[in-house]
Amino acid sequence: MANVLRRLGVKLKYEASQTCCGQPAFNSGYKKEALQVAKHFIEVFRDAEVIVAPSSSCVAMVRNFYPPLFAGHPKFAEAKALGQRVFEFSEFLVKKLGVVDVNATLARKAGFHNSCHSFRELRLQEEPLALLRNVRELDLIVPPGEPVCCGFGGLFSIKFEAIASAMTRSRLETFEQLGVETIISNDPGCVMQMRQEAKARRNKMEVLHLAEVLAGC
Repeated sequence: MANVLRRLGVKLKYEASQTCCGQPAFNSGYKKEALQVAKHFIEVFRDAEVIVAPSSSCVAMVRNFYPPLFAGHPKFAEAKALGQRVFEFSEFLVKKLGVVDVNATLARKAGFHNSCHSFRELRLQEEPLALLRNVRELDLIVPPGEPVCCGFGGLFSIKFEAIASAMTRSRLETFEQLGVETIISNDPGCVMQMRQEAKARRNKMEVLHLAEVLAGC
């Protein structure tokens, strides 16, 4: 992601003191712990003009769930304002930079998997597809219907491993039936989950993050 942004002339700064956005604790019901981590996030990125993340779930946490998390807290206004400056990678490229072609090439028949947080929380659908449609030599396949969960769901895949694995297997089978060689997703959680299941099934299907494709990795 950093390589793509630098190529487009974006001046980057990586804050080494950053940690988690607080979503795992928040989703598990540990509001106090989530608030502590979220306060650190605010402090680290307080002076950032914009914050770009390769994970829709992190962006959704800051943008959509920091306001209720900080309700009644002195940092509420700051938390809410910060949420307007955080962007998912494809969202930033298309909506903020106005870029849909980064001069990438991938000679592959590939299917696109939109993450749940991207589609349902951030309402992103056309942004990653616009970028992929401009990747040279890419035969892009988009499964019909609304995006289906890959089975990750953060802690869900740990607490309900058997169910999560079955969901991932079903998702991989959908792409297999479409004859794709590669699955491209815009969230590292989905990439990790599908890579793990593909490896367990000894499936040679490649799973890549959108940033890897656009960077030419």
